[in-house]
Amino acid sequence: WSKKVDWFKGQFETLTSKYESKRNLTRVPVKVKEGFVLELSPGEHNILQKAIVEEFAEYFAQGAKLLYLGDTENKFLYIDEEMLEELNLPPISHDKLPDVVLYHEDKNWLYLIEAVTSHGPISDKRLFELEKMLERCSAGNIFVTAFPNMSIFKQYADDIAWDTEVWFADNPKHMMHLNGDRFF
Repeated sequence: WSKKVDWFKGQFETLTSKYESKRNLTRVPVKVKEGFVLELSPGEHNILQKAIVEEFAEYFAQGAKLLYLGDTENKFLYIDEEMLEELNLPPISHDKLPDVVLYHEDKNWLYLIEAVTSHGPISDKRLFELEKMLERCSAGNIFVTAFPNMSIFKQYADDIAWDTEVWFADNPKHMMHLNGDRFF
C-alpha cells in the first residue's frame, strides 16, 4: 500500500510541476533594469504596463528609475519605498498610486502613469487626488494616461484632465499633450 501512495504522490508532483510551468509561460516579463526582470500576471493591463516601463520610459523618461509597479495579482510587486520617502511622498496605498511611477533624478521629475485598458484615466477628480497626495513632494509631477491604442482612448477622451499627457502603446514614439508644462 505504501508503494502505491508513493507512486501516486510522485504522479501528483509531476502534474503539479507540469501545470505550474504552463501557467508561468503566460507571465509577462518586464525588464526593470539591466539584469533585473519582474514577472507580471497575464492580461491586457499588465501588457500595457510592460510597454510603459520598457517603451514609454525609453522615449519620454530616458534615465528614469522605476519607483512603483503594481500587478493585478500583487499590488505592491515593485516599490522603492526609500526613494518615495526621500521625495516626501506619504506612506503608499495602492488605491492612491497610479499603476506605474518613474523618477528622473537629473530633471527631478516624477512620472505618474495610469494604464487604462478597461477603466481609470487621469480625470479631473483623479488629478486632484494625486495633487493632494503629492503636496509635499519635492519633484515636479507629470501625469500620464497610457492606452494600448487610439480605440480605447476614444472611450475615455472626455474624461481625461487638462494639464496631463496621453501615451499610446501602439504608437510609442508619440504623446498627446494636454497643456502640461513639463515637456515644453
